Amino acid sequence: MRARRLRTGLKGWGGVGAMAVACALAVLFALLLPVARADGGSDGGSDGADSGGHGVAHGGQARAAEECTDPEKQTLPPAGDNGPTIDEIRGRQGEKRKLIVGVDQNSYHWGYRDPNSGGDAELEGFDIDLVRRIAEDILGDRNAVQFKAIPTDQRIPAIQDGRVDMVVRTMTINCDRLTDVAFSAPYFRTGQQVLAPKSSDITGYDGTLAGKEICTAAGSTALSTLQQDRADGRLAEGVDLRTTVPNQLDCLVRLQLGEVDAVVTDGALAASQAAQDPTVELKGDAFTTEYYGVAMKKDADDLVRRVNQILVQWRADEAEGWQRSYERWLSRTMGGDPAKSEPPTPPQYLREN
Repeated sequence: MRARRLRTGLKGWGGVGAMAVACALAVLFALLLPVARADGGSDGGSDGADSGGHGVAHGGQARAAEECTDPEKQTLPPAGDNGPTIDEIRGRQGEKRKLIVGVDQNSYHWGYRDPNSGGDAELEGFDIDLVRRIAEDILGDRNAVQFKAIPTDQRIPAIQDGRVDMVVRTMTINCDRLTDVAFSAPYFRTGQQVLAPKSSDITGYDGTLAGKEICTAAGSTALSTLQQDRADGRLAEGVDLRTTVPNQLDCLVRLQLGEVDAVVTDGALAASQAAQDPTVELKGDAFTTEYYGVAMKKDADDLVRRVNQILVQWRADEAEGWQRSYERWLSRTMGGDPAKSEPPTPPQYLREN
């Protein structure tokens, strides 16, 4: 085992010292937020659902996953009608009349608390803009939201257990997850990429990863993709996948401390992490194409249709819509051309009922 030395000279918000402060703040705010938790976890790609969700999946749903192609199209056409799920949300009384949403609070420019903003450091970012847009449409108030910070591997259990109405947390739509939750139409296009120190000899998702230790978030698409590629012989020889963490930001800290050689995650998140720490960079191009969606309960058809209608309107709104949010939060880290990140439009829906 080769020795690893602590990388020094880290600068900016992403430096080890500053990151420690940020992580401490994250813990503090996590105590203030009603954090969603569930027993157990998973090292698979199903957000903890392997410990229960897959085991109890109906036969038809399991077959649907096996036959699934183009998972980003497996949703319902947009509609504005209310139904039992929306009626329940709107029927909440007093302070409880809020949309309950599972989010991240540590993903830079997606769902995070800026430690430099002072005061209460409200959640902000691209995903948070979408949450507020949904709340405004359903409840008439963009601030009528109860945010619940949840780790990556607890996104599906939080939905299944009814602790949240939906999850908006850079969540990739994939076939396995469709056995456990319903997804909206895609709202962002991304792909898995490698993040490593600038000084590293790693050049991308290729043979230069041989013998390297890679960090991924438990329950992430990154982990399940790497595991499948290893089983299929597509992953470089000797890659160590044992390092998994509850939240993706923890991988950046591990990388900064020299405990791992690289991180694999969605390119959109990797770009934000590179912006936090000038000593790391994206290595090579994305090696998958994936789409983020809003996750909801499988029987919440009315909510799925309503969210899809909101997404259509959000994409079309030139003043305060999708492109404005991209410019506000992501253009500095992902480039000035939002077309590379826009999902297909109009979405082609395969489900009709």
